[in-house]
Amino acid sequence: MSAASAVSTASPGSWEPLWAEGRRYRQLCQTEKQLMAEHLGPGEGRPALDIGSGDGCLARHLHHDLGYRTTGIDCSPSAVAVAAAHSSGTGPAPAWQCLDFTTGDLTTLPDAAYALITCRLVYRWMDDKPGFLGRVRHLLAPGGVFWVVTEIAGRRTTPHPALLRLGILPADAELLAAGWSLVHTADLDVLRCYALRP
Repeated sequence: MSAASAVSTASPGSWEPLWAEGRRYRQLCQTEKQLMAEHLGPGEGRPALDIGSGDGCLARHLHHDLGYRTTGIDCSPSAVAVAAAHSSGTGPAPAWQCLDFTTGDLTTLPDAAYALITCRLVYRWMDDKPGFLGRVRHLLAPGGVFWVVTEIAGRRTTPHPALLRLGILPADAELLAAGWSLVHTADLDVLRCYALRP
């Protein structure tokens, strides 16, 4: 195993250099925002947790536009700094916290349970997907929603092998959707959006 492959794709060691050098990722589009409005509904001040919040675009949308009381977490200190620097709008901003969701102490989060947990363009990179989903279920409040946006393998038309590996395989999609009382999906070009309820 090479030194590069020994680094977990979910770890700060993998993501911190990318955020520190100024890398940015896909922003929310109007169609994705509409899907969230349909599947998540108004937040009404309920707590939301955005895992892998990156530059904070999703957390800010949940907080300012949908009305959730949102905490954004990311394992990269540079990503958290970018998100905090871009906080704007009226009223309190989302809370930002540097935390590796897969290994960190979840009791340091501001709430013991969340009405909404989001995971946008992050699930693909979880090395231990069953463990990750177990941690999500532990924090999701009864009647809550787990919102996942992930690329699906085979949807890109590109010869670039690195881009072709961005999508999740059918087995990962099955694992993600298993064991929920309600599963709603919506396709958005190469992405699939999941609204999962316990």
